[in-house]
Amino acid sequence: MSAPSPRSVILDRRIAANEWLNLADDAALPAAGKVIVSLKRFRAERAVLEAAGVAVGVRIPNTEDVGVLAPELSEQPLIAVEIPKFADGRAYSQARVLRERYGYRGEIRAQGEVLHDQLLHLSRCGINAFELRADQDAQDCLRAFADHSLAYQRGADGIETVWQKRRSLPA
Repeated sequence: MSAPSPRSVILDRRIAANEWLNLADDAALPAAGKVIVSLKRFRAERAVLEAAGVAVGVRIPNTEDVGVLAPELSEQPLIAVEIPKFADGRAYSQARVLRERYGYRGEIRAQGEVLHDQLLHLSRCGINAFELRADQDAQDCLRAFADHSLAYQRGADGIETVWQKRRSLPA
């Protein structure tokens, strides 16, 4: 059985239709489309998945070392990082390491307990797609990206920091 996929997601700071199906480990592959499979299934069925004619994204537990996974997943168009509870920040680190250390350029999608208050911070770490819960309003969540107008630390998103802005001012 496949896990239900949300009708829309926030992708690159805009609401977009969700083109990806979250596929359970025991679910049959569709004939076409885009699927997100678990890391376990990806490793067990990689050749079958690649030959199936579907785009394959991989969902990784937040306990996995992305340094080990990066070479294995570098060509996948999507990596979904799991956020099992709002107080667990390991997905932030996974995304930042994938973007900055390993140069991953595909979609990094947050799944699980993705809260309005975390969206801006998750995006600063390199996550560019967010699956929202059914009880969350996508328009309201979009406003989270405007909650703060200045950044003090560098992030994976390339936003100019306050310190960089100060250095560029005339003396």
